Amino acid sequence: MSSPSHVAETPITDRNELVATLASGEKPKAQWRIGTEHEKFGFRLDDLRPPTFDGDRGIEALLKGLTRFGWDPVQEGGRTIALLRDNASVTLEPAGQLELSGAAVETIHDTCVETGTHLNEVAQVAGELQLGFLGMGFQPKWTRDEMPWMPKGRYKIMREYMPKVGTLGLDMMTRTCTVQVNLDYATEADMVKKFRVSLALQPIATALFADSPFTEGKPNGYQSYRSHIWTDTDNDRTGMLDFVFEDGFGYERYVDYLLDVPMYFSYRDGKYNDASGQSFRDFMVGKLPVLPGQLPTLRDWSDHMTTAFPEVRLKKYLEMRGADAGPWSRLCALPAFWVGLLYDDAALDAAWDLVRDFSLVERNVLRDGVPKHGLKLPFRNGTVLDLAREALKIAVAGLKRRAARNADGQDESKFLEVLQEIVDSGLTPADRKLALFHGEWGGNIDPVFKAFAY
Repeated sequence: MSSPSHVAETPITDRNELVATLASGEKPKAQWRIGTEHEKFGFRLDDLRPPTFDGDRGIEALLKGLTRFGWDPVQEGGRTIALLRDNASVTLEPAGQLELSGAAVETIHDTCVETGTHLNEVAQVAGELQLGFLGMGFQPKWTRDEMPWMPKGRYKIMREYMPKVGTLGLDMMTRTCTVQVNLDYATEADMVKKFRVSLALQPIATALFADSPFTEGKPNGYQSYRSHIWTDTDNDRTGMLDFVFEDGFGYERYVDYLLDVPMYFSYRDGKYNDASGQSFRDFMVGKLPVLPGQLPTLRDWSDHMTTAFPEVRLKKYLEMRGADAGPWSRLCALPAFWVGLLYDDAALDAAWDLVRDFSLVERNVLRDGVPKHGLKLPFRNGTVLDLAREALKIAVAGLKRRAARNADGQDESKFLEVLQEIVDSGLTPADRKLALFHGEWGGNIDPVFKAFAY
């Protein structure tokens, strides 16, 4: 989840300004970049509990320790709650999940180096504090009540609002971790095509990256429980956005959707004002109850865009949001998968051919069925595994045509080898952890913290 936007305090006086904000993200292909974000669970090595914010071994101590690597601290209420360096940031999710929001870089090689550097820095500081970090989609051991809360104003507002609109929103906030990639578009038509392809294929990414089969130390019956949680978090701001596939979809239609998403807050003068459930449309005419007579700024709009949580999110770029967090190799594979599909013209055409005749019902069947069944979910005359195999083939070919090579002459398709292994075996990361749980771990979840720590 995002920190307050740094967009200028320019008042909004017309809906067209909101549309123009999305259009301003258009870039020629030569300027397309890749921004990768990932979250991870911290745990104390002695008792496996998540670290609190305060204390000698707390999350704030970790953030302060990371400043030795040139990160600049960001404070809220006198507390260090984030870090900035070279257009990247380290931020906190509500229960202290640590997130790297990477810089916009040119290749998967770059983003993978960036991710590896970050994990090495975190490991150095965490080791001194006797902390570890785990990449999975859902906290495998601890209950919601056992998770700490970070002292960020927006999280207090969300914490109070979530139970009013769904039963699993607090679990989303405190017990989930994801990896996502942010990608560019050239024109409105290019955005629309990429949005449709990525929405239709998002359940395939969810299945390939499924890694959240445990709740409170026991199997939960899901491949990606993290993905399931989004189905009962807040239906006003989640889901598959069926309107994206309707004729005439573009920036204006997405703005109308966002205007109908209930607000969480307005950040003014260093304070989060609780606007939960209130209307941005009312804000546009100076009738927001919490700030009567005041008009929104572009920063308010930028912040509001971050409070919608569909499977694919449009800001000034497209965000792929369907994957569970995982180990370093899959943190590199997620951007490789989507870049291979969306940044090569022939691949994008092939991916669109793969999904263009999916019906609304079929797209939602995939979205609703994959969290439980993963690659084994039946689809038409086969399974999701068949779709994954075809999508991966398209992505590999797209990366090979991109021909972005490292110093050793390797192209970016090498980052998809971990997904090829999943497709070849038919076994998801969740399947492999369940086999360990029922086998050598003897029904005990604790070994996951050692076996899969960064």
